[in-house]
Amino acid sequence: MALVHNGIIENFKPLRDELIAEGREFKSQTDSEVVAHLVAREVERGASPQDAVATVLPRLHGAFAIAFLFADHPDVVIGARMGAPLTVGYGEGENYLGSDALALAPLTQKIAYLDEGDWVVVRRDSAQIFDRENQPVTRDIVESGASAAKIEKGNHRHFMQKEIFEQPIVVAQTLQSYVRPFEGKVALPDIEFDLGAVNRVTIVACGTSFYAGMVAKYWFEQFARVPVDIDVASEFRYREPVLEPGGLALFISQSGETADTLAALRHARAEGQTIAVVVNVPTSSMAREADLLLPTHAGPEIGVASTKAFTCQLAVLAALAANLARAKGRLSEDEEREIVAHLQEAPQAMNHALAHDEEIASHAHLVAPARDVLYLGRGPDYPMAMEGALKLKEISYIHAEGYAAGEMKHGPIALIDDAVPVIVLAPSGPLFEKTVSNMQEVRARGGKIILISDAEGLAEAGEGCMATIEMPSVHPLIAPLVYAVPVQLLAYHVAVAKGTDVDQPRNLAKSVTVE
Repeated sequence: MALVHNGIIENFKPLRDELIAEGREFKSQTDSEVVAHLVAREVERGASPQDAVATVLPRLHGAFAIAFLFADHPDVVIGARMGAPLTVGYGEGENYLGSDALALAPLTQKIAYLDEGDWVVVRRDSAQIFDRENQPVTRDIVESGASAAKIEKGNHRHFMQKEIFEQPIVVAQTLQSYVRPFEGKVALPDIEFDLGAVNRVTIVACGTSFYAGMVAKYWFEQFARVPVDIDVASEFRYREPVLEPGGLALFISQSGETADTLAALRHARAEGQTIAVVVNVPTSSMAREADLLLPTHAGPEIGVASTKAFTCQLAVLAALAANLARAKGRLSEDEEREIVAHLQEAPQAMNHALAHDEEIASHAHLVAPARDVLYLGRGPDYPMAMEGALKLKEISYIHAEGYAAGEMKHGPIALIDDAVPVIVLAPSGPLFEKTVSNMQEVRARGGKIILISDAEGLAEAGEGCMATIEMPSVHPLIAPLVYAVPVQLLAYHVAVAKGTDVDQPRNLAKSVTVE
């Protein structure tokens, strides 16, 4: 027999020891091989493939999606899921197993999502599903709506580059679902709970989505005056958070299948929180478990380092912040109309930012030789600095860190020398002078600065910088969407200069479906 396994078998060691004691020989150190031996042992004892899998599954602890294949039974594939996504696809005279709707889209639009603990026996003409008690069950067959169109790079060298340049379009498409420009209103999908009764927001996410949540924390507290907690999903349950009645737990994920975030969602649900989900796959596990589903409409994102999914998340979160502020009575009609106008300006401002692509590419040689790079920002530009550093780390393998600009003198400034580029995000506005003051501290210690600001900011503080990148002058609300573009482009061009694999960086996966 053979198997395909996504996940972790946490108790593989005692199972392996048991099998070795029986004289079975292992060819690898993987937990996956343990499962293969367990099922093979049952088949060798005379069990059918179906009975063998049913016997073994209760012994496996962890998160996994597994497909089993048997040499003597070529007409059957058995699949099982526990904490990792697995989907059944239904075709004409053929059926499929896949991780999600997008994977199956080129083959079929008819899919069924397996519930936690389900397993399925797939044949050409049937798919019989069982629950964790081995009882036959029926799961709804739905139309996935996932695009089956072949995704091409077009005239772009990499998918990441293409997706960076798609951002004005997909952000505009996303805003169409949340903004009514003629009425000057921000709209959400139908809400079956009282948004005005929310007394605290708890944001949970991983990686780039976490930085989108950090930006949203500024917006929720500034506009709606609602307190916000934010956690990395992998830490959320383990700090035993106090979740009070009336709280909204907001989960942000591109795939909607991120294992840590999904586990955190279920913990928050068990603690009585209302669940909102910002996600790019509206048929995903998180989407199906949400009280309020907020799709991002970014379209398929192939590059592992997220770009357009991130900016679409920001657009949705800005709309949610405005709705929460209105529900709380903190937003007048005129103020809401102003927010709508600024959100409508975002796609064009992002286009202006993209026009500086060649200029940004010309600066890549200033960063590519570095071993360490620092990013600085204040307010919402602090999480944007962290996101810029993450992008550079992911695809160029240069060590980079993002800091709140005011924190430099509390330790990180010790790292400054003429071999460490410092990238400063400083749009003109209420925090500009303080950010520039911190930048001058860096410059006084020999730091080589790349300043990203608008024309006014560059005129005031650009002199003496190693390089400058001009952005359009925008309202602070949409500055994070606009300033995402130069940090993405800089990371991209540095990675190209270094010759790394831009779309598939080493050790990374697009969707992290195990803890």
